[in-house]
Order: sequence, then C-alpha cells, then structure tokens
Amino acid sequence: MPDSPSAVDTRITTGTRTPADTRIAADTSGPRRSRRHGARRSTAPIEVRRLGRVGYREAFDLQHRLAGERADGTLDHDVLLLLEHPAVFTAGRRTEDSDRPTGSCDVEVIDVDRGGKITWHGPGQLVAYPIVALTEPLDVVDYVRRLEEALMGVCRGFGVPTLRVEGRSGVWVDADAPDPLSPGRPQRKIAAIGIRVARGVALHGIALNCDADLRDFEAIVPCGIPDAGVTSLTIESGRAITIPDVIDAAAAAIVAALDGPQPRLGSEQ
Repeated sequence: MPDSPSAVDTRITTGTRTPADTRIAADTSGPRRSRRHGARRSTAPIEVRRLGRVGYREAFDLQHRLAGERADGTLDHDVLLLLEHPAVFTAGRRTEDSDRPTGSCDVEVIDVDRGGKITWHGPGQLVAYPIVALTEPLDVVDYVRRLEEALMGVCRGFGVPTLRVEGRSGVWVDADAPDPLSPGRPQRKIAAIGIRVARGVALHGIALNCDADLRDFEAIVPCGIPDAGVTSLTIESGRAITIPDVIDAAAAAIVAALDGPQPRLGSEQ
C-alpha cells in the first residue's frame, strides 16, 4: 500500500466559485510520503477539481494555463481536473492520415500537443488531467505506469480484470478465450493515456470508458492500433457503470498512485 493517503477529503472550499469550479482537496490526515517515493516534486496535497462536462478547447486552455502557472511557481500545488467532454476526436502528434475519421463522421477532430495518436472523447467517458510538477530527473515512463496502475485498480474495483500490453500504453481487457464456435473478441482498450511534459510539468492525461457509446470509434483507427478493439466498464461488467459511480474511486486511485512507491511491473490485475 502507498504510504500516502489514498482517500479524497470531502471538505469543499467556499467562496465565489461557481459549482463547476468547486474544489476538493486531497486528504492530508495520513503520514507524509517520503520524497524518494512518488512521481510528484511536491508533498503538498493535490487539489481535485470536478468540472462536469467541458468543451475540449476550454479544457485544453485551462490545463495549459495551469501547467504554465505550475512551472512558473505562481501555482504552488498540483491539480487534478476530472471532467467529461462532448464528442470530439483528438489527434496526438504521431497521428497518421490513415488513422483519421473516414466516411460521413461529423465529429470534430482537434490536433493536440500530447503524445500518441488519435482517440475519441465523449459522454460517458471519465477524463482526468493531472497537472503535476514531476520529480527530477524526469521519468516519464514511471509516470505513465502510475496512471495505468491507478486505472487498473479502478477497473478491478468494479470487477473488471485488466492488463498492460507490451508496447502499447493504456489499460486493456484481454482477448476472449479461444472457442471453436466463435473467434471471440480481441484485446480491447478500456482506458487511454496520452501526456505531455513541458518545463517539468505533466499535462493531458487519461480517459476511462464508463458507459460511453463507443460507435464513434468505428470511424477511426483508435490510438493507431488496427488489430484491437475498445470497450467500457459497462460492457465488460454487464451492468451500467456511470461516471458518478467511478469518479470518487478514480480521484483516490490517481492521488495514491502519484504519491506511492513505484508500481509493480506485472501485466495483469
């Protein structure tokens, strides 16, 4: 178990903020973590902001503003943005023309400055953007593995076993067992990860499919991987699992993963 608290305090900061700007601070009642553990440069609690549904461009501008302030030192703590986007495709720096939407798909495509290829965001998908000043020397692979670990733990809590796939980022559900009567489903991604690190501060983040309508993925090559599928907590569990069902667990898991020791390197959970 991480030696930093994994719970999220429910104290709400009062003031003139609108409900969409309500802030929830990470719990600091437990023991302080050692600086040799964790991915974050700071031992101050992470501020968790639940923003509801936010347009992608608005969220993009917000996280870049916060990342700039964090790098400059005018923002003295890390921030975790939790939200949902209207339907949109975002194309990372490695997106190829063949990955982009085909046919009559009318969902907007926005080219962005994160790593990776193209993916979809939309209703029913929980998006988390940690704005985090990373420890030095920078270890981006460790940071990504921590986000994967957090998501795998969330999925496990809802009865969905997941795994890492060598050479592919994100969190996956394994292929169906062989059946002579059916080819079964291939490995399928349940959560995507795409980040950027600038001036020592990480931004962008993760997207976990809860009860999203995944049909828009059919218009693209998701994350540039043609031989795999996409899925959701709802599909894999056989019951409706929504963002409100998941958001508390996701916030706690991300905070714990960023402040805890390095994750185990085993593939399955």
